[in-house]
Amino acid sequence: MASLQLIAGLGNPGPEYADTRHNAGVWFVDELARQHGVVLQTDKKLKGSTTTLRLAGQTVRLLVPDTFMNLSGQSVAACANFYKIPVESILVVHDELDLPLGTAKLKQGGGHGGNNGVRNIMQQLGNDGSFMRLRLGIGHPRELAPKRDVTSHVLGKPSSTERQLIEDCIEVGLKSLDLIAEDKWQRAQTLIHNHKPAD
Repeated sequence: MASLQLIAGLGNPGPEYADTRHNAGVWFVDELARQHGVVLQTDKKLKGSTTTLRLAGQTVRLLVPDTFMNLSGQSVAACANFYKIPVESILVVHDELDLPLGTAKLKQGGGHGGNNGVRNIMQQLGNDGSFMRLRLGIGHPRELAPKRDVTSHVLGKPSSTERQLIEDCIEVGLKSLDLIAEDKWQRAQTLIHNHKPAD
């Protein structure tokens, strides 16, 4: 495993999207910054907002792209190229339709799974999908509200109960970061994958 050097939280820019399910990755990075007392600052050359913090004695960069989700790779690739960050050292945090609400999965590499943000990151990194992903389950509308289409679900605001379930997952994910930074990948996966919505 490579060292953890960059955490990118995906979403859409603008206040109208701030509280939508598709911005769960942004919520993750915002909460991480808040807990560490650091402030994300706009960086035009990176097409995003960024800062750094220390995890397990290592400097890790945070990034929230200012692009829309389907162009996330423009920002992630710009940051990786500018700071010479290896693809394997990037953790991308994003919402996941195909995971039940209140669950999360941590993996390294693989395909884009239909997520346009992940797809674009792979394209911008030369189709190198070897980065780490933390997938935050938002549930699929066929389970939650069968008549709701996918776009309306993803770009909709969760109820307070649903939001709390996502935030509980975010908290577990945040607790795993030191393990990831210390290259204790199996322990980090176990912590995240054993989390149940009722916990």
